[in-house]
Amino acid sequence: MKKGEDMLDVSSINASEVTTEGGIHLGKGNAPVKIVEFLNLKCPFCRQWWKNATPLLDSYVEEGKVERIIKLFDKEKPSLRKGNVIHRYLDYNNADKTKEDLSYFLEHQTEWGSLKEPEVAEYAVSKRNLHVQENLADAEMIIAEAEKANVQLVPTVFIDNYIFDEHISNEELKEIIETRLNRSSSNSLHGN
Repeated sequence: MKKGEDMLDVSSINASEVTTEGGIHLGKGNAPVKIVEFLNLKCPFCRQWWKNATPLLDSYVEEGKVERIIKLFDKEKPSLRKGNVIHRYLDYNNADKTKEDLSYFLEHQTEWGSLKEPEVAEYAVSKRNLHVQENLADAEMIIAEAEKANVQLVPTVFIDNYIFDEHISNEELKEIIETRLNRSSSNSLHGN
């Protein structure tokens, strides 16, 4: 992990409060490695995380080794509020379509990010043919979970007790996943 000022301070984060419940699930529920990602779609650092990590994670997801749980974290910070608008339009029950929508909104972040909040909603409808979803309870659950775990910044990503942000390299990410897979394989061999 990158050292210095840019590194996420994880000392006050309580990973034991982070669950795999709720959110948008990408991959098989029985995948041995779970990655929980607190994201806001207006955050440029979340865009960086998604762009860098998704090609690597896609292969693990396709192989049934990793399940990604995307927790869209509504933030009141003025620079992130437009992300909250987009979050209302994403279907938590249609993972494949929603992954395409997530990629689209992150890729076009500067385009819709320059719009006023009501125009952001229109953008979601016109560009992705989306409509408002009944996911407010999910959003509130994610906010409550983030508060319990003391997750304050986005992206904050968890693999068990590993906590990191967009600064993790793909080599480091792969090493963590492979370590978890080896541990999982070893436990199943030993009947644990």
